[in-house]
Amino acid sequence: MRHIFIIGSKGIPGAYGGYETFVDKLTEYHESLTDITYHVACKDIKSYEEYYHGARCFHISVPNIGAAQAVYYDIAALRSCIKYIKENKIANPIVYILACRIGPFVSRYKKQITKLGGKLYINPDGHEWKRAKWPLPIKKYWKLSEKLMVKHADLIVCDSKNIESYIHKEYASYKLNTTYIAYGAEVYYKNSSVSPKLQSWYHEKGLKANKYYLVVGRFVPENNYETMIREFMKSKTDCDLALITNVNDNFLNALKQKTNYHNDSRIKFVGTVYDQELLQEIRANAYGYLHGHEVGGTNPSLLEALGSTSLNLLLDVGFNRECAEDGALYWTKESGNLASVLEIADKMNEKQVEDMGKVAKSRIKDNYSWKFIADQYMKIFEN
Repeated sequence: MRHIFIIGSKGIPGAYGGYETFVDKLTEYHESLTDITYHVACKDIKSYEEYYHGARCFHISVPNIGAAQAVYYDIAALRSCIKYIKENKIANPIVYILACRIGPFVSRYKKQITKLGGKLYINPDGHEWKRAKWPLPIKKYWKLSEKLMVKHADLIVCDSKNIESYIHKEYASYKLNTTYIAYGAEVYYKNSSVSPKLQSWYHEKGLKANKYYLVVGRFVPENNYETMIREFMKSKTDCDLALITNVNDNFLNALKQKTNYHNDSRIKFVGTVYDQELLQEIRANAYGYLHGHEVGGTNPSLLEALGSTSLNLLLDVGFNRECAEDGALYWTKESGNLASVLEIADKMNEKQVEDMGKVAKSRIKDNYSWKFIADQYMKIFEN
C-alpha cells in the first residue's frame, strides 16, 4: 500500500479552485484503487477528519492572520503528515506539496520525511513571483521560496512543459528530477436548446446565446483585462463581452478611468458563477472565449474553455499555445491586434467555427482528460 499525502489545496469537497478540482478528480478516479491511499489536507477553522472519495481528509485549524495564513496552513499540514506517518509506521510515504509557499522552512521537514523513508514531491504551479498584485518584498519571497522548494524536492511535477523547461534552465545547477503532468478538464457538448436556468441567467444579465464573447478568470492585471476591454471597444462586433470574475473595486475603478468601458453597452461585468453546470453551459453557448492569462502554467479556465467553447481567442504566449495548438486564434498586446482578430472571428462561418471547436475538444480529449491525468499520476505514485 502506497500512502500519498497532499498539501496545498484548500481541501475537498466543495471548493472549485484549480488545485481543489485537481485533488477532487484525482481521488474520484482513484477511489476504487486498493494499492493507493490518499490523505488530503483541508483548510478549516477547526480540526477533524472525514472521508471523501475514499481519501482521508484531515482538516487543519488555521487562524485568521491575513496573508500569512497560506504559509501557516502548509507548515501545519506538513507537521500533521509527519506525525501521522510516525504514529502509524507508514512505509515509503509520498508527501506531495502543491505550490511553493514554504521554501524557507522546507529543509528541516524534508530531512524528517527522508528519515522516515519517504519522498517529497512538489508542484511548482506557475510564476507566482511575477504576479502584479504582489509588492516587491513578496515577489522576492515567492522567488526564494520557489528556489528552495525545488532544491529539496525528490520529484518536481510540472503541469506545463514551459514551466518544466523554465525550472531546468533557472535551476540547472541542482540537477533536478522533473516530470510533466498537465492539469485536466472534460469535453462538454452543448444541448440543442438552452436550459431554463441559463435562460433565467441570460434574462438577468441582458445576454443572448451565441451573441457574446466570454471571459472567465481572476480579476488581476496580469490577466490583461485592460487590453481585452480596450481592444473590444475598438472592434465593430455586434456581440457583447461578458466578464465572469470576482470584481475588485479598486482595479475596476482604475479600468473605468483608463478605458471608459462604462460608455460601451456591450461590456458587461456579470459577477461570479459558482454553479459548475451553469458555467459549463454559459461557456458552451458563447460565440467565443477570450483568454488573456500570461503568468502561470496550464490554466484551468483555458482547458475548460477549450473543452466547451468552439471559438477561443488566446493571448499568444507559450503556456496558451502549448494547450490549444491549432485549436484557437491568437492575439498579441499590440494596439489594434485583438480588435482585428475579433473582426476575423466575427466573419467566420458556422462550419469554420465548428471545425475549430472540434480541434480544441480533441486537444482536451487526447491530452487533458481527467482519466488520462489520473492514470499518469498513478504511474508516478506506484513507481
